[in-house]
Amino acid sequence: MTSTPDSPTAPSAGAVAPPPAQPAGGLLDALLEDLRAEGDLLRATVADLDAAGWATPTPAPGWSVATQVGHLLWTDEVAALSARAGTPEGKAAWDEVVTGALGDPDRFVDEAALALGALPPAELLGRWDDARAALAEALRAVPAGQRMPWFGPPMSPTSMGTARFMETWAHAQDVHEALGTTPEPTDRIRHVAHLGVRTRGFAHSVHGEPAPTEEVRVELTAPSGETWAWGPDDAAQRVTGPALDFCLLVTQRVHRGDTALVAQGAEADHWLDIAQAFAGPAGEGREKR
Repeated sequence: MTSTPDSPTAPSAGAVAPPPAQPAGGLLDALLEDLRAEGDLLRATVADLDAAGWATPTPAPGWSVATQVGHLLWTDEVAALSARAGTPEGKAAWDEVVTGALGDPDRFVDEAALALGALPPAELLGRWDDARAALAEALRAVPAGQRMPWFGPPMSPTSMGTARFMETWAHAQDVHEALGTTPEPTDRIRHVAHLGVRTRGFAHSVHGEPAPTEEVRVELTAPSGETWAWGPDDAAQRVTGPALDFCLLVTQRVHRGDTALVAQGAEADHWLDIAQAFAGPAGEGREKR
């Protein structure tokens, strides 16, 4: 099962280095509220489209606007099954999904997205509404300390929620690009930025490169103007610039040359050339505008 830079698929969540386990409540609830808000924005964008609008091609080859939403629907449903896999009934349902994936690992995710994208728009949106609500409920119900099975390493509910936010946001960028609209960025993209920083080593691994040897300082300017930072203050390797540009780059929704990101140090500079916060083989990224 693979993913592309234009359609990071369900397994993308499995490549994420999971954050430390968090206590129930607070952090997870806040994350799920951000995920809900991001999904609501995409839903509002597509809800009133006519048939031609739903069929509009997006930057992901072969994927229309409807396919993008169908993919998010499928992944949310499967993630909810994963969250319930700690029960006998839930495990059986999850095992069925895995068996289906093993039957056609190269096409399984794409075929699900295309099939769901072919549903009537009202049915597609209604089912996605149900899936989003069910996912949030299922993630909150995962017992403390329990990991969820996935197509890669097991994940915590917080890690899964972060991955679902990243995909929802990234696929929304594809939809907006297809429709010729520009979404207003919010500080919710901090979840994507955090994931982008945490997957630095993974980006090297998918290129067959050893893990980086130096720590990097990342300082990003949030849409609100706040500064977000990761890494030691005195690191020689540094990345600075707009958080939106960084998020678009690590989800491979923009060419590095079209960003205002600045790298200091050879390792930081190379990282920006290969940054990838989703699973699958090394993506080709976008062409320069």
